[in-house]
Amino acid sequence: MSGTHRVDIFYCTQCRWLLRSAWMAQELLTTFERDLASVSLNPGTGGIFEVHVNSKRIWSRAEDGGFPDIKTLKQRVRDEIDPERPLGHVDGHSKVTE
Repeated sequence: MSGTHRVDIFYCTQCRWLLRSAWMAQELLTTFERDLASVSLNPGTGGIFEVHVNSKRIWSRAEDGGFPDIKTLKQRVRDEIDPERPLGHVDGHSKVTE
């Protein structure tokens, strides 16, 4: 059974961020395998690195300052698709606070 949520990762090809983006996509697909319908890698330019869940931006390199660690990224994805879901060792069952 496939999930219904979509994750889009926008990354800069000029900056060579494909491998970082692909690794993050792999981590998200592994953690949320039943929840996600797709994870797409979207090449761009100009230093872009953004992650969107269901068209809502949850991370922006420009606004959030750099790249998320995988723990933070998983927490933010979880908070969008299933806020009550525990992530076990990733966050000790606590949600990200804004």
